[in-house]
Amino acid sequence: MRTRDINKEQLVKQKAIETIVKYGLEGFTINKLAKACGISVGTPYVYYKDKDDLIVKIVMEEGARMEEAMLLDFDPEASLEDGLRIQWRNRYKYMIENPLLGQFFDQINSSTYQDQFLKMFNGEEGNLMSLFKKDISAFIHNVVKRGEMDEMPFEVYWSVAYSPLYSLLRFHHRGKSIGGKPFQITDEILWAAFDRVVKALKN
Repeated sequence: MRTRDINKEQLVKQKAIETIVKYGLEGFTINKLAKACGISVGTPYVYYKDKDDLIVKIVMEEGARMEEAMLLDFDPEASLEDGLRIQWRNRYKYMIENPLLGQFFDQINSSTYQDQFLKMFNGEEGNLMSLFKKDISAFIHNVVKRGEMDEMPFEVYWSVAYSPLYSLLRFHHRGKSIGGKPFQITDEILWAAFDRVVKALKN
């Protein structure tokens, strides 16, 4: 039986993310992964049962890492503006430092693997609500209770609160905005968009 090599296992995960971003989930194969890693086709099976096992484990592991990063310094008792500012800061930092993961999760969100990600987000694993969802839900409840924001469906809140940020980040990672105009995000652009989001959400 072949022994596990932690460095090689990390290489397999990283190259799997890169290969999925490059070819899409439909074009992702263990053969392409092995070639990208410079290893034999049998090596990934030392660490994962099959392609699905590999993808699901990456989703779970990287999803947990993303949740942890987004909760850094976040206080559910914070004001609407302060709490949202921390969320924007954390999400922006994570996506800038991990550009491939943003594109990877875009692929996951439009695939059948999304169910695995949602199970983690909703705390269905082990019947425990995820800390991330708990804290975000508590934050929304608190700002509505204090009268800082009207009550609204979560989907409406998320669309107003975060869609502008993710649109700017997609433009940034592509290097161009609508119509092909060159684009690079700056702090000035980021926080100008944030100010408009806060105004849209506040009573």
